[in-house]
Amino acid sequence: MSTTAPFGTWPSPITPGTITTRTVRLSQVRVDGPDTYWVEQRAAQAGRNVLLRRDGDGQIGEVLPLTPADELVDVRTRVHEYGGRAYAVDGGIIVVSHAGDGRLYRYDVAHRMRGLVPLTIYGDVRHGDLEIDTARGLVYAVREDHRGPGEPVNSLVAIPLDGSGARDDDAVRTVVSGTDFVTSPALSPDGEHLAWITWDHPGMPWDNAALHVGDLQPDGTIGDQAVIDGGAGHSVAEPRWTEECELVHGSNSSGFWNLYRTEGFPRRGTNREGWTAQLRTRALHPARATFTCPAWQLGPHSFDVLDGEHLIASWARDAIWHLGTIRLSNGELEEWNVGWQPIGNVACSAGRVVMLASNELAMPCIVEVRNGRVQVLRGSGEFEPEAIGVSFPDPVSWTSTDGATAHGFYYPPASAHHTGPEDELPPLIVNVHGGPTATAVPGYDLRIQYWTSRGFAYLDVNYRGSMGYGTEYRRALEGNWGIHDVDDCISGARFMAESGLVDPARIAIRGSSAGGFTVLTAITRTEVFSAAASCFGIADLTRLRATTHKFESHYIGQLIGTQDPRDPVLSERSPITHVDSITTPLLLVQGSEDPIVPAEQATLMHEAIRAKGAPVALEVFHGEGHGFRMAASIRRHYEAELSFYRQVWGIAAPPQDEGASLTVENLPLSGGDPA
Repeated sequence: MSTTAPFGTWPSPITPGTITTRTVRLSQVRVDGPDTYWVEQRAAQAGRNVLLRRDGDGQIGEVLPLTPADELVDVRTRVHEYGGRAYAVDGGIIVVSHAGDGRLYRYDVAHRMRGLVPLTIYGDVRHGDLEIDTARGLVYAVREDHRGPGEPVNSLVAIPLDGSGARDDDAVRTVVSGTDFVTSPALSPDGEHLAWITWDHPGMPWDNAALHVGDLQPDGTIGDQAVIDGGAGHSVAEPRWTEECELVHGSNSSGFWNLYRTEGFPRRGTNREGWTAQLRTRALHPARATFTCPAWQLGPHSFDVLDGEHLIASWARDAIWHLGTIRLSNGELEEWNVGWQPIGNVACSAGRVVMLASNELAMPCIVEVRNGRVQVLRGSGEFEPEAIGVSFPDPVSWTSTDGATAHGFYYPPASAHHTGPEDELPPLIVNVHGGPTATAVPGYDLRIQYWTSRGFAYLDVNYRGSMGYGTEYRRALEGNWGIHDVDDCISGARFMAESGLVDPARIAIRGSSAGGFTVLTAITRTEVFSAAASCFGIADLTRLRATTHKFESHYIGQLIGTQDPRDPVLSERSPITHVDSITTPLLLVQGSEDPIVPAEQATLMHEAIRAKGAPVALEVFHGEGHGFRMAASIRRHYEAELSFYRQVWGIAAPPQDEGASLTVENLPLSGGDPA
């Protein structure tokens, strides 16, 4: 039997502690024969990233021993600041990047007493996107060298597995250099060829990246090479070799990220002369669908080779992901209806498919599909969603302010034990994802259910600029950042209110990073939102352009429509320029050590709004970067944001949440006096 209670006051078993101590964040799923590997980020261990293995007998455990300096390994790289693929495994040999000292280490699962063997020097040199070449005794890696003046230098290097590069950096050979960025080394099964991707400023990896393939010499350097695809107004992603030494990759040349196959590579022992002219590339399965994801991090793995005749692939249509096979000979696609949506790496070995996946009733899990049977190998949390009450996502589209169509997913309030009064509509939280070249996907997400289980409605917006709807939709934001994204969020809020689903007087907008920029811009342009929360959001584009890191150093210009740092549009689009227009109560949340959006962005915004007398609150988490990793910070963030909405909207806190208070400066009390 349900209890009637005002929306936003429902007691919920999903607490900030549930998110931090009872769950982990899963990523970097890989397979090595019968073994499955993945990384768990544990907020309860200060955000440490732990490498785990499930062996062929089903035994799960941490893999890596302490470093020679007696440190727990933190499996993480800071290449491009966003990191990504921080380990590789081949035949029981693991190469891993340790965030504690920035070095690469080798570990042999079959010879544990040897411990971790350092492969690279100490110093401000970062490595990631690793590919092991056991025949040559090398590991190929993206190197980001911060030792010199100016921008860091990115290159592809070959690092000896014997550890000689840890003593003498000259033992590390440069394989590819001379471009602003290089990623994605992929070794052919016969060891004869290496594929890689490059791009230059001002592009991002989804703009004009080019796919290269070269002959590998005995020392790991490149001989003859060819550009296969990309670099001419379109981009490439995820090179991967088939068993027959043909190359498959993603390309957006058609307007959607489809898969392509390149044939004609010479095999070992055959005549190699003129091989670059013999290559033939064709689309595998042309479709209005997205077969890869934006390469914000190193090493995306959206498809793999299932057998000699098929790929196993994941793809998105309107931001909803699917799984199935593609026949290499004719491109025939067959969907696998396994009840799970792939949301990360898809990998396979000997016919078994392993992926990071979720569905409407389960948090992200590592799932294995073998012979049509589905088995959960590892979950990210321990509780039963149905006993709590589940809010199911509803795909919605609406007409934006200029007549364009925008998209999102709507989650209504849901509880197993509470309902709202018949004469009351729920408050709405409009969420703006980061990037902005990213996407919101549906599924069971505690970060959303935290709100819906308390009686809040939630709209996850895929504004123009989001991935998953084709290149035209993504590129619609170029030159229009701070315009189209804001319009789509404002019109989405109005659409939900006009549909009679939410209370038009209680609509909040929240977002992180680039999403925070959209939040701050929105409240300078409209009073649709009566509350706003920006987490490490961008307030000053001019200041950010001067301080941002290499990977995104031209990204702002692309989104704003100018690479001229003196162009007045940077100031015109900056929320801090329009502080006088802000009356909406605002919560600012920030990490003190953020290398991407420095803390001064939040503190300057806070001071400006406080000085003009508008309601504002600021929470700075010391030691945190871009995205919070420590349990205490994550807990406090959720507590502060919940307290903020309840204070602004006058929602009484249930007893279990009464202690989670927040001071909001200049917020009028019920009597009209400032707090």
